[in-house]
Amino acid sequence: MRDESCSKGPADDLGAEATTAEATTAADSRAPSRRSVIGWGGAGLALGAAAAGGAAVALRGTDGTEPAGSAGAAVPFHGAHQAGIATAVPDRLHFAAFDVTTRDRAELIRLLKDWTAAAALMTEGRPVGEGAFGGLPEAPPDDTGEALGLKPSRLTLTIGFGPSLFTADSGGGRGGRDRFGLAGRRPEALVDLPKFPGDNLDPARSGGDLCVQACADDPQVAVHAIRNLARIGFGRIAIRWSQLGFGKTSSTTPEAQTPRNLFGFKDGTRNVAGTDGAALDRHVWVSPEAGPAWMAGGSYLVARRIAMRIESWDRTSLQEQEDVFGRDKGEGAAVGKAKEHDEPFLKSMLPTSHVRLAHPDSNGGAKMLRRGYSYTDGTDGLGRLDAGLFFLAYQHDVREAFIPVQRSLSRADALNEYIQHVGSAVFAVPPGVRDKGDWWGQELFS
Repeated sequence: MRDESCSKGPADDLGAEATTAEATTAADSRAPSRRSVIGWGGAGLALGAAAAGGAAVALRGTDGTEPAGSAGAAVPFHGAHQAGIATAVPDRLHFAAFDVTTRDRAELIRLLKDWTAAAALMTEGRPVGEGAFGGLPEAPPDDTGEALGLKPSRLTLTIGFGPSLFTADSGGGRGGRDRFGLAGRRPEALVDLPKFPGDNLDPARSGGDLCVQACADDPQVAVHAIRNLARIGFGRIAIRWSQLGFGKTSSTTPEAQTPRNLFGFKDGTRNVAGTDGAALDRHVWVSPEAGPAWMAGGSYLVARRIAMRIESWDRTSLQEQEDVFGRDKGEGAAVGKAKEHDEPFLKSMLPTSHVRLAHPDSNGGAKMLRRGYSYTDGTDGLGRLDAGLFFLAYQHDVREAFIPVQRSLSRADALNEYIQHVGSAVFAVPPGVRDKGDWWGQELFS
């Protein structure tokens, strides 16, 4: 909920480094055709009838008709920046963090090429590879089939690389063995997040070598995307943790109605707009001067699972709820103001109010682009809702945005009585895939 477009603390959102040509060629040469293998499961198998470049995939409709992508909204996959950051936020999320299980650099490259080819197809509403049926009867189909006939639903797929990919065996610091020869290419801004006061992080819901953020208007389309990427990666990666989300809690389209979080307050009133090129360049995209070169045009993602104490909040008076946030619950106006978008007067709020502590004026101008989602995962065993905010924030440097803002919020935010951070991860999100010859992370490995 960070109402003010900085890092979202608890509720702001709530409110040998380059791949050798020989290694790459060797990986490509091992990619057999679909007819010579049993499905996608084998380690190192390519998508469909992969060509030497690793990005060629069969494009056929499952029943001879036009693919679903021709009938509904599709977000372009190729571009200078990855889709799923500044693009409009769909209503559903399936986020997954992965551990890389292979120790072969060439196999990791092969995986990224396979994933890129599959992602380009799925965002167009097309099946993966040779489709869900009609192929070799003795082999598993290339596509799982649950998205057949569905529109693209504005599906976006966004990949990120975690700190552990650059050094440790899985999930740890700057020490450890350099598995893939990437230690010298780790960005300085890809720091391990510090432990903040009040954190109660579950290691099973934190970290990861890779992440994929799938957003779509149809939850089945988003789940289908993660499911098929996980299947393609069988033998090379394993899901470390995942999160389903609904009801976006922030928007990159300020002209639209501001969404609300599970506490009932508008969230993202002052979020960075996806159409504000100057703000994106200043606060979200990594500049060529910031380095490293392979991250130019990319961003840094902080993902936090924030549990909300729903039952306690629901027994709190309206006045206290509004004091906690520093805004009224109906209109979303700041204390003493009439309209949601009126400029807040921070000194009129309590020193512990969420908006005051999260506002850029309280944090040296720091802002982040938030794309959080609400979640509910049943109950906690004591009859209480296991619900909260899955906070996602993109920024040009975690050290200048999320860390200082969250440090301030974790120390004094009145909202901390009702929330707790229970999962955490940070990822370097590379720039977009430029064309059909490019693939996720190519500049990192070349």
